[in-house]
Amino acid sequence: MACDANGTGRAIRAAAGVVAEHRTELIDLDRAIGDADHGENLNRGFTAVVSALDSATPETPAAVLKTVATTLISKVGGAAGPLYGTAFLRASTSLGTQSALDPEAVVTALRAGLDGVKARGKAEVGDATMIDALAPAVEAAEAAAKQEGADIAAVLTAAADAADRGYESTVDLVPRKGRASYLGERAVGHADPGARSTALLLRAFAEAAR
Repeated sequence: MACDANGTGRAIRAAAGVVAEHRTELIDLDRAIGDADHGENLNRGFTAVVSALDSATPETPAAVLKTVATTLISKVGGAAGPLYGTAFLRASTSLGTQSALDPEAVVTALRAGLDGVKARGKAEVGDATMIDALAPAVEAAEAAAKQEGADIAAVLTAAADAADRGYESTVDLVPRKGRASYLGERAVGHADPGARSTALLLRAFAEAAR
């Protein structure tokens, strides 16, 4: 992926396709411990994101991500809209006016997104939230970027692999945030839908970068 504005836009469109493909899975995950709207909300949001990108011509990767952020915040209800919107907005801000991204810039954007989600949701690793996928993903991306010859695909693949493991870890956790926390120990055995969607998005970005 040439990670200029067009490349970033293609990655976002790929992510929208993955969200649509996994809509029912996310709904089912959320039905077990929440209000069953995560898959529907995200699919509606990313469908709107694609429409927004179709009607605009963002000139930088940051402008693409800002379009994603503002659209998700305005279209996605519940916790997902503000959390994902904040992540994309912080990532956008971190990139400034760069016309194209390198591995270091991708890591910077991922770290900024994580910091934004933490600030918005007040969650940490172990709370059984999207942080359990995103935090190890950022750490893995940072480590991958330090490897000689690392490219964006390698960085995002490392992030996606770590996010998958983080998502799977939420099955054994007692949720401490959000609606799932009301279930306490009864939620053990169920994966967190936000961690799953985070892992799906990062995998879509990694595949798009190849």
